[in-house]
Parts: sequence; structure tokens; C-alpha cells
Amino acid sequence: MHETAYEITTHTPQQPTAHPAMLPHEIPPGVQMVTLPGGIRTLAYTPAQAPPAPPVPVAQPIPTWAKTTALLTPTIGGGVAAAGIGISYAAPGLIAMSEALWAAVALIAAAVGVPVLLRLGRSAASAGRGTTHITQNISASGMFGKANGTINHH
Repeated sequence: MHETAYEITTHTPQQPTAHPAMLPHEIPPGVQMVTLPGGIRTLAYTPAQAPPAPPVPVAQPIPTWAKTTALLTPTIGGGVAAAGIGISYAAPGLIAMSEALWAAVALIAAAVGVPVLLRLGRSAASAGRGTTHITQNISASGMFGKANGTINHH
């Protein structure tokens, strides 16, 4: 049988060994000098502090013009829709009225234009002859008497 010797050792807490001090420009970012609960000061990584929250914007009141516009928009839209529906119902009557107006314009043009054209046509045809005057002399005796007359062309 083989005998093994065991040595029991106990460790007593010792003072930490002094490390040479680091200069401030040698300390890496995120590392700070902290004091531990036992009073020992050492370098340690510290959690980065969150940047301060941006200020909460204050709610601005809604301008009056925006409220007015928001209230008028459905009213104006409804009015336009009602006008469109009314025009669609009135369209056949409006078409008939416009056709009647065009017929009236044609009638007026014919009533004024045809006599003017006839007059111009007569004056052009009789331009070489001059003007003819016709006179009539009619006479009768008694209420139921026979009438006699003459027609003169000048």
C-alpha cells in the first residue's frame, strides 16, 4: 500500500499588494476609482450613465383656424355632393332648356334675317330699273253700289 502525505494549509487574509498608481490619462474609458465596502479603493468598470431624457414637449393648443376648417370641411363636402346630385337630377331638364333656347335663337334669327335677306335680294334685282309706285283710285255710289277703280303704275 502506498501512503500519501497530505499537507493542510490555511490562508490568512493579507493586505492587498499596492499597485503602482495610474495617471488619469492612462485610465481607460468606463473605468473609475471606486471605494469598496471594506474601505479599499480600486479601479473598476462602472455602468455608463444613461443620457438625460429629453424634455417632454408641452402640448400646444389647437389653433382656431384649424378647428374652424375641421368643422367646415364635412359641411362643404356635403354641399358639393348635394349639388352634384341636384345637377344629375336636373341635367335632362337643363338639356331640354338649352335646346329650347337654341330653337328660340334660331327663330329670332329667321324672323329678323329672312326679311332682311329678301329686302336685299329685291333691291339688288331692281337696282337697274328704279322704284315702281302703284296707286289705286276706287269709288262707289251708295251702300251696295258698284265700285269703279283705276290702277296707275308710275
